[in-house]
Amino acid sequence: MSEPSRHAPSEDDGGETRMDEVGFDRVVERSLSRRSLSRRGLLGGVLALGPIAGVMGTGLLGCGGGQRTRRAEGALRLSFTPVPARGDDRVHVPAGFVDPPAPLVRWGDPIFEGVEEFDHASGGSAEDSDRVFGENCDGMESFVHGGRQLLAVNHEYANPARNLPESGGTPQSAADVLKLQSLQGVSVIEVRETDRGWRVVKESPFNRRITHNTPMAIVGPAAGHPLLRTSADPTGTRTLGTMANCGSGRTPWGTYLTCEENFNGYFGSTEAGAQYDEVVAAGYGRYGIGAKGVGYDYHRWDERFDTSRSPNEPHRAGWVVEIDPTDPNSTPKKHTGLGRFKHENAECALAGDGRVVVYMGDDERGEFLYRFVSNARYVEGQSTEGLLDEGTLYAAQFDDDGLGTWLALTPETTGMELGEMLIFAREAASRVGATTMDRPEWVAVHPSAAEAYCSLTNNTNRGVKPNAGGDATPVDAVNPRERNCYGQVVRWRPDRQDHGSTTFAWDLYVVAGNPAVHDDDNAGSPNVTRDNMFNSPDGMTFDRSGLLWIQTDGSDSDEGDFAGMGNNQMLVGDPETGEIARFMTGPKGCEITGLTWSADGRTLFVGIQHPGGSWPDGEGLPRSSVLAVQRSDGGVIG
Repeated sequence: MSEPSRHAPSEDDGGETRMDEVGFDRVVERSLSRRSLSRRGLLGGVLALGPIAGVMGTGLLGCGGGQRTRRAEGALRLSFTPVPARGDDRVHVPAGFVDPPAPLVRWGDPIFEGVEEFDHASGGSAEDSDRVFGENCDGMESFVHGGRQLLAVNHEYANPARNLPESGGTPQSAADVLKLQSLQGVSVIEVRETDRGWRVVKESPFNRRITHNTPMAIVGPAAGHPLLRTSADPTGTRTLGTMANCGSGRTPWGTYLTCEENFNGYFGSTEAGAQYDEVVAAGYGRYGIGAKGVGYDYHRWDERFDTSRSPNEPHRAGWVVEIDPTDPNSTPKKHTGLGRFKHENAECALAGDGRVVVYMGDDERGEFLYRFVSNARYVEGQSTEGLLDEGTLYAAQFDDDGLGTWLALTPETTGMELGEMLIFAREAASRVGATTMDRPEWVAVHPSAAEAYCSLTNNTNRGVKPNAGGDATPVDAVNPRERNCYGQVVRWRPDRQDHGSTTFAWDLYVVAGNPAVHDDDNAGSPNVTRDNMFNSPDGMTFDRSGLLWIQTDGSDSDEGDFAGMGNNQMLVGDPETGEIARFMTGPKGCEITGLTWSADGRTLFVGIQHPGGSWPDGEGLPRSSVLAVQRSDGGVIG
């Protein structure tokens, strides 16, 4: 999701699959011809299968209450003054909000009592690196337990140049590697609002750091598989650590899901030309595991990450991990039933009959969109054991006529043994002919309508190169632009309004672009204007009123194709009208990612990852932070 492992370390290979004869207009017209809409009508304003009526909830930012009904044409729910694009080192929010937003917690801040404050010169104490808020905050979720407000926050990756300034930005010892490992993973913290604003409750019994060395259980159908066994764990059921923690999710029963994305970059080999079993070697190629890694150099100091000594260790990463934030002594679980790939987030919904549905994107060019459907039903108050383990994994097929199908991944459909199929889920999806996508990132499910959205952030290989498995990536209706540098958001509605259905109808909610530079397909859909244009939609979530919050992680060069777009930003979209407005801009160099609300809805917690420049105050290292965004009048936000 972010630097330095933003892209897999190995570039896609293979022959040309350019589809010059399939133009943007042609595929888009074909995708919605069944609705008898013109191209501009199809991509404009709504880009919808039909507006949503009678949704219950409050308007954005506490500007109204009660039942929300159909609005007159042109009426808007986004009742704030949009923020213009910015290219500076500040965070900007609309008028009527506390400006600038107050930081809740920053990388290196103590989250336990007795820990010293952050030292900019050393990049923080190595001894306390697992007792401070970690690096590069990403996905986060809010929980309430016994009246206490808890946050679970991902720490996606490390910045060795900032974390190890005394070692020149490159690990020089096992101690350096341990520091990097301890700064990543997950933080669980209790937070409380005081007269001085929100703060971390350092004395809380719920505070916890989960790192690259935290003991974990491997559960589900692939647990114990020979490909998961190592000399350190001959059973294939226990492992250490969660890594590359990108997006997040929460289960209906109140646990946290953290998602392992660019895990491949942590592994390397100390043996030149090391040879591997044919199945292992093929998996390395598909998942981008090389001999050099991407600069963390774990493999030079920690044998677990040296593939020449522990070739199965990479198979133990790339999963969705369940954490109970209310029990600091609980063992996190890696759920193999959800498949192994570069997980962005894990969005849960319930089927009409109570089965658990988990939507997941695989964030790499030309990979797939997945879902898992449990065999058993969720019943509040009853055991949830096995609900994320026993079920069926599916990959999405999007047809050009606006319809789609979830293709079951089973030994019968893939010709693969079950455990191997889950460990190499990408290969399984390729075998059933799932649609190669433009880097599926976050999935968001509407809180009161049977529909889901997925951000397809970009894909410069679309129509040019196959994916890492050799699957063609032609221009098609759901990925309608060659060399896509802007991204789009796809929306689908399951048949019978049931997330358990295997068929759905889909459309494009928005096609990002730059109308200030382009007057062709790269201008984007008509709900993209000079006033709200953006690129690379990434994090997404709905508020309780049914508005879609969209965060970006793309180019902030502010020139060429991206001229006028400024820094990365957060926008709010109205699925009823198609309107999209810019709510927030971040400092230069950052990604805005991670979003959740306080229990009373009056504070929006949002992450600023890998900021650059002089943010926040020009003194010392710029630090990833979680901000507490509030209205000046203390009103509800979403």
